[in-house]
Amino acid sequence: MSIIAPLLIGVLYVLLNSLIPERHRRPFNAIVVAGAGAAYLSGGGLGLWEFAFTAVLTYVAYRGLSSWTFIGIAWLLHTAWDVLHHLNGTPIIPFAEHSSFGCALCDPVIAVWCFAGGPSISDLFRRFRGASKEADARPVGD
Repeated sequence: MSIIAPLLIGVLYVLLNSLIPERHRRPFNAIVVAGAGAAYLSGGGLGLWEFAFTAVLTYVAYRGLSSWTFIGIAWLLHTAWDVLHHLNGTPIIPFAEHSSFGCALCDPVIAVWCFAGGPSISDLFRRFRGASKEADARPVGD
């Protein structure tokens, strides 16, 4: 369950975000990932590196205001930071020992969605249905 729950949280994040109208979806996600970049500041497990990481992620999130790719990169950077915190024993939620590990599993799910352009679930469903209809329409042997 410690592996499945974070993956489901990532999927839930994607599902809920796909309900946001497209013109607001990318800026909203850029703001969310910028906030995620500052999540470890209060714990300070990696000292001054926390501030450097926050600055880098803030810049990448800023670039994400106009690019889903940068938002995906930001989520992968946060994944790496989660792994460092997990290995260092300074979890994102101090009373939840494996919270950074869970976050490191959840974040790439969100990143993949961002690299796909942050589509709504209905867009993904239409793409999937269109691809399966094309495959069904092809003659056998093609």
